[in-house]
Amino acid sequence: MNEIDPARRFSSEAVRKFDGPADGDKPGGMNDVARQVASQYRRDTMSPIMVSGVLRMVEFAVLLVSGLCVYFYYVGFFNYLAWQYPLTIAAASFLAVVLLDVTDCYQVVALMRPIANFGRILLVWAGTFALMALTAFAMKMSQDYSRLVFGTWFVVAFVCLFGLRLMMSKLIRRWARDGSMERRAVIVGGGKAAEVLIRSVEKQPYNDIRICGIFDDRGDKRSPALVAGYPKLGTISELIEFARIARIDMLIVSLPLTAESRVLQLLKKLWVLPVDIRLSAHSNALQFRPRAYSYIGSVPMLDIFDKPINDWDSVAKRAFDIIFSLIGIVVFLPVMLGTAIAIKLDSKGPVLFKQKRHGFNNEVIEVYKFRSMYTDRSDPTAKQTVTKNDPRVTRVGRFIRKTSIDELPQFFNSLLGSLSLIGPRPHAIAAQSHNLLYNEVVDGYFARHKVKPGVTGWAQINGWRGEMDTNEKIRMRTEYDLYYIENWSLLFDLRILFLTPIRLLNTENAY
Repeated sequence: MNEIDPARRFSSEAVRKFDGPADGDKPGGMNDVARQVASQYRRDTMSPIMVSGVLRMVEFAVLLVSGLCVYFYYVGFFNYLAWQYPLTIAAASFLAVVLLDVTDCYQVVALMRPIANFGRILLVWAGTFALMALTAFAMKMSQDYSRLVFGTWFVVAFVCLFGLRLMMSKLIRRWARDGSMERRAVIVGGGKAAEVLIRSVEKQPYNDIRICGIFDDRGDKRSPALVAGYPKLGTISELIEFARIARIDMLIVSLPLTAESRVLQLLKKLWVLPVDIRLSAHSNALQFRPRAYSYIGSVPMLDIFDKPINDWDSVAKRAFDIIFSLIGIVVFLPVMLGTAIAIKLDSKGPVLFKQKRHGFNNEVIEVYKFRSMYTDRSDPTAKQTVTKNDPRVTRVGRFIRKTSIDELPQFFNSLLGSLSLIGPRPHAIAAQSHNLLYNEVVDGYFARHKVKPGVTGWAQINGWRGEMDTNEKIRMRTEYDLYYIENWSLLFDLRILFLTPIRLLNTENAY
């Protein structure tokens, strides 16, 4: 999707500083209808981007394997031009996939209509061979290659490619029908504007958008209970809870740009959710450059917020977590075994301490730690912050807390997927500061949960670890966490990972 001009983009900072009510972090109870609808969308869906990405790799493999099989059949196993033939076949297969991508053959619409795109696919495959022949001619190598081999490969590969496309079209249609592959959207704002938007979206052929309902703060007189056949499920505050139960991909704000104050009020509530937020531009009088918009079919949208670490980024981050978690478990296994023995010898009770904490999208997860407190004085809810010389902490517990050895079992959390290695540190559900929950201290606190929490994070290596005994410390930790979310990259994760052992040498705030 194209990004809008940064000068016109609503930044998260602007939304956080907007001087208005911020009750989005305190969702009210949903009505029965909304809860029933949300329960229908609990299951995760396949992303169209991921599906088309996997298809690219499969088609490359199909072209490559078919070419090698034809080569082996006619020439034998590496009997002639042993590396030139495979290299040429691999290069042509890669070029074909690139050209199919450039000509939009991996768009969902094209994948659902392979017969209508037959000519385009054939033209791309023929163009690949034309470029390959031109390259061979320019390098004076054309006489070295068999025309029979490449002629046969042209036919065999195209039949395989088109056959695969026919099967994919059936699969995609089935996935679209049963809801396995769709983008789930909620309309924010009702009335006539929402109706026009819904009608425009529904007109789009082969649309992968599933509208799940409408949310609006206005009463039924200004915002009817039913718009274009879709129910109004509740208020904006109730939408927060709805989006945390249902697997919603996108919020579409159906308000004109001229209603700036109301738009900002809505965004202040909604930006804490891990979803794409789009502002419908189909009825706005302001006209930006075409590249300023993303589109649902031909319906223009202004991109306000994007879901962080999505699609292939999430695959890369998960692979990162698995690889480095396994390395961490192997490297620190002797330390973990020694710690377990020391805890058992020092005080009665289990070696591990399990605590419920907030995870991705406010889901409750169980985090593993080495037990550092006396069993009868432990505080699973973390209502009372651990302080210096806290009598609840054991002798071994003091050492492992200062050195962060108590956190090592969280490598298993990361391996199993409830935590990431790098991310905002998960806080206990009832963690408090001066009898206030953290989300009551920091406006937009729950935006930390737009990504999976981590074993270590940007805030921790910048000194904001350990005791959260003041409101300022909570605010600063949250600011660093939000910076990480908005600037994430694999290189950023690597930087944090390798800096963590160095920064842990500073134990000033760890008790």
